Amino acid sequence: MSDVMIELSGLSKSFGSLEVLRDIDLQVERGEVVCVIGPSGSGKSTLLRCVNLLEVPSAGKVSVDGTELTDPDTDLDGARRHVGMVFQQFNLFSHLSVLENLTVAQRKVLGRSKEESEKVAKENLDKVGLSEKADSMPAQLSGGQQQRVAIARALSMNPHVMLFDEPTSALDPELVGDVLGVMRQLADEGMTMLVVTHEMQFAREVADRVLFMDGGGIIEQGPPAEVIGNPKEERTRTFLARVLDPIHQD
Repeated sequence: MSDVMIELSGLSKSFGSLEVLRDIDLQVERGEVVCVIGPSGSGKSTLLRCVNLLEVPSAGKVSVDGTELTDPDTDLDGARRHVGMVFQQFNLFSHLSVLENLTVAQRKVLGRSKEESEKVAKENLDKVGLSEKADSMPAQLSGGQQQRVAIARALSMNPHVMLFDEPTSALDPELVGDVLGVMRQLADEGMTMLVVTHEMQFAREVADRVLFMDGGGIIEQGPPAEVIGNPKEERTRTFLARVLDPIHQD
């Protein structure tokens, strides 16, 4: 079993004449938490979406858990089952209860029975602290609760890796902590995670490695203490000076 969970090699992506990602090489090891930071428009979300081919790369290779997703012969639907993704918006089915939101894909995609899918769903609702909301409708939940349901839904598919695309950016500030708490717990349990985030404190405390992206490329990467605490590149320093509260700067 390889220690490399995600491997990107020569990854590029253009939308028409606009080059959004250029020649990215990246390996994420099994159990590693990598946080991706950078300004809007730097290619962070596109990078994440290329990992499970929600965006098809213009060039390069993408492999997850030893399977090359960019190989035309790969069963893409089968490979994607092992990749959980949580977006800025919660994307819950508004006409289904919380429990139904967690069981529908298990039953249709994984072929689990009603009993098994509900058991798995309830375990994951418990993990995100929302056991009592199983019968609620999404509209009855706060944004933070809906995002935790979205995480539980992704976990119910037994993913090998979790992708998070700015999962707290649509939330009121007081709701952010609960979602980050769930993500911290997943990291502690050894889940491989690739996280696009503006939450610098989370990146400092939880990430094994931080990538700073700008202009479609990885400008700098390394342990959080180096990239956030003592960046080498001028572009990284300029970005962090803007986003970090001066009182919390080292």
